Amino acid sequence: MRNAGPHSREDVAAALLGWMRDSGLETFLTETPRNRFAETAAEREKRQAARRPAQAPAPSPRPASQAPSPSERRPEQEAAARSAEQSGFPTGRVSVPDDVAVADARERARAAASLGELREMLEAFDGCNLKVTAKTTVFGEGPETADLMLIGEAPGRDEDLAGVPFVGRSGQLLNRMLSAIGLERENVRVTNAVPWRPPGNRPPTPVETRICLPFIERQIELVAPKLLVCLGSPSAKAILGSQEGILRIRGKWTTYSFGLEESATIPAMAILHPAYLLRQPAQKRLAWRDLLALKTRLDTVS
Repeated sequence: MRNAGPHSREDVAAALLGWMRDSGLETFLTETPRNRFAETAAEREKRQAARRPAQAPAPSPRPASQAPSPSERRPEQEAAARSAEQSGFPTGRVSVPDDVAVADARERARAAASLGELREMLEAFDGCNLKVTAKTTVFGEGPETADLMLIGEAPGRDEDLAGVPFVGRSGQLLNRMLSAIGLERENVRVTNAVPWRPPGNRPPTPVETRICLPFIERQIELVAPKLLVCLGSPSAKAILGSQEGILRIRGKWTTYSFGLEESATIPAMAILHPAYLLRQPAQKRLAWRDLLALKTRLDTVS
């Protein structure tokens, strides 16, 4: 007789699949594991060969369409190639140092004269490894000259699939929060400090955030909102440079500056992230106070 209790094998399997889905494990790629050791050895050999001085005349260039035959490959190269072919997973890697990636991001962002150009620059940028595992680039949504701009941390699973920020449960709560103070989502610019979803919804690393920072800074400059709101502590730390916890800085007005002139400063504030409010419903009373303060300030600058 099948066990129908709360700890049946069916329930355990369903719970495991649910956990894997929430962690970002959505697709089984292959039953054959990748040989990471062989891939690393092949990459190391390639770098060492590039550093060796030329000892003999270089062989005639091979046509781009003609790949090396298996007999011409080293054993570790053959293993790496076979593993990559079997995995079906992209093997792109960021090979530039972090500082070079930041400089490249800053140069690309500065060259963008509009949000459309900035999006093209971001989608062509390969300096952040998060782009390898993300499905889409979540750039931002809302008017190009919105009075209010909201910035979160990074896309989640739903946002990665849709290519739009804040469309999951936290996005639905955010819409209700805006509606409670008479704002429509369509009139607000919404985006994230990091445009690609980290694997398994983990937080972006400080290096990943720093690499992506020039793009969000340029987006703020192009939109030039009258008020800037950071959703959650990671966004406040990245955008406003805050080192304190969100419960200490929430609801306090500060200034975001992207230039030396007075016109290049924006009143800014951090509030609790909708995802945090879903986990801690009792803190919605604090969020309501901050929303009322936001509404009052917005009425004075509009």
